[in-house]
Amino acid sequence: MIRNLIIFGTRPEAIKMASLAKEFLKHPDIFETRICVTAQHREMLDQVLDFFEIEPDFDLDLMKPNQNLYNLTSSILSDLKPILETYKPDYVYVQG
Repeated sequence: MIRNLIIFGTRPEAIKMASLAKEFLKHPDIFETRICVTAQHREMLDQVLDFFEIEPDFDLDLMKPNQNLYNLTSSILSDLKPILETYKPDYVYVQG
């Protein structure tokens, strides 16, 4: 079984990754696929998740007012660490 982890956090990233996620999820006999959202743009991301009927397995919920790229990047890396260590994916897919 191939373990996939698909990560995205913004509406444009989710739109680009949705078809990949949906295709992997169609084949649970071959792929164990988990979806992780960073959710740095919560409202816009949730619209896309609802539209494509994608349910995240992991939600980092990182949206904060006036966040900067440095703090966001640091939070993403530290919050992903336990997910990567526990789930141990064979492949990680990111956009952005």
